Amino acid sequence: MAKYTIIIEKGEGNYSAYCPDLPGVVSAAETEEETVELMKEAIEFHLDGLKADRIPIPKPTILARSVEVAV
Repeated sequence: MAKYTIIIEKGEGNYSAYCPDLPGVVSAAETEEETVELMKEAIEFHLDGLKADRIPIPKPTILARSVEVAV
């Protein structure tokens, strides 16, 4: 089991996400929760493809943190 960081961005009418450790793995949906679920499926699909092609699976290296600042 591995934990990959995803970045979620809110647009005007939807959410989109990508995984910095897995370039090209993206998803978009109307809600944040649906976007996260689609992202999980996209990552699993991508990793299955890497396994089938006998390509090494990249280890997760990206970390994300929120910081609070005065505005």
